Amino acid sequence: MTAVASPPPATAVAPAHGCATVARTLGETPEGTATPMRSWLLIEHPEAWARDVADRVLARAMPRPRLRELAELRRRYGLRPLLVRRPGYRAGRPARRTVLVGGVSGAGGSVGSVGSVGSVGTVGGAAGRWLERLELDDLRELADLDLAAVATGVGGLGTPVTGALFGVCTHGSKDMCCATMGRPVAKALAEAAPGRVWETTHLGGDRFAGNVLVLPSGFLYGHVSAATAAKLAAASDDGRVLPELLRGRTSVDMRTQVAEIAVRRVTGLHGVDDVEPLGTDETGLVVVRAGGARIGVRLGRHPLGVCGTSRCAGPTTPCGYSVDELVDLP
Repeated sequence: MTAVASPPPATAVAPAHGCATVARTLGETPEGTATPMRSWLLIEHPEAWARDVADRVLARAMPRPRLRELAELRRRYGLRPLLVRRPGYRAGRPARRTVLVGGVSGAGGSVGSVGSVGSVGTVGGAAGRWLERLELDDLRELADLDLAAVATGVGGLGTPVTGALFGVCTHGSKDMCCATMGRPVAKALAEAAPGRVWETTHLGGDRFAGNVLVLPSGFLYGHVSAATAAKLAAASDDGRVLPELLRGRTSVDMRTQVAEIAVRRVTGLHGVDDVEPLGTDETGLVVVRAGGARIGVRLGRHPLGVCGTSRCAGPTTPCGYSVDELVDLP
């Protein structure tokens, strides 16, 4: 199979723009940039969000031993706590708070691991995805939540949630681009998928705003706009991904994300379970299952040869991955 060409370089832009605008203008594409995470703890907090609001809320809700446990589960299993609120929220304390817990795998291991080729990996099919909903009267009830059951995929903590849920980063105090580009996306998604959209705190990768996390599949999208939001909702509800906006599958490392997206583009297989990363072989090929075939992907990483300056992050000289070789494997 032939290699997939890297995008052509773009020109530099003036420093008056935000980092997301600069990234698009410089030709920085979102594939292979999904923040590693494999399980989630989403906590409703319909108030204004300071830069460190998640840390503050968790510190009020949990004693220090539970916070240390949460930090260790995040390190070992990719358990990601996020605050959420409904699009167009009105600040105030709700009578009850929604908490959502879920993940993409019941297996252990380190975040981003896909195992060696031929072994049981950490990326599961439909049976490995789960999402549950709880209602709390008081945030301090979080201290009684079985965090290990969330991180390891045991579940059984709340009512199962069916269908896709969408989390849109709108954490403007972390980066203004997340608010200016994320909020229109959240509004458009809420119209396309009523009752299934939440604004979230920082998802990572501000320069790819609007960022949308689809649960429980664990696919993270970037450069989503209000114009493409309905298309994303329809694809997710149909069990498909949109490779052109896909940052990656959050349960695998970033090189593997690039390899999966490249295979999806070449094969035209867009079903969530049509393509699955299997691991890396002894030669450095990332091995991906595509339907009934196995494809090896050899990657490179290099500067894009462009530079720019944003008001959010200052000077930037972005790098990107190249797909150097695609090999049909037995």
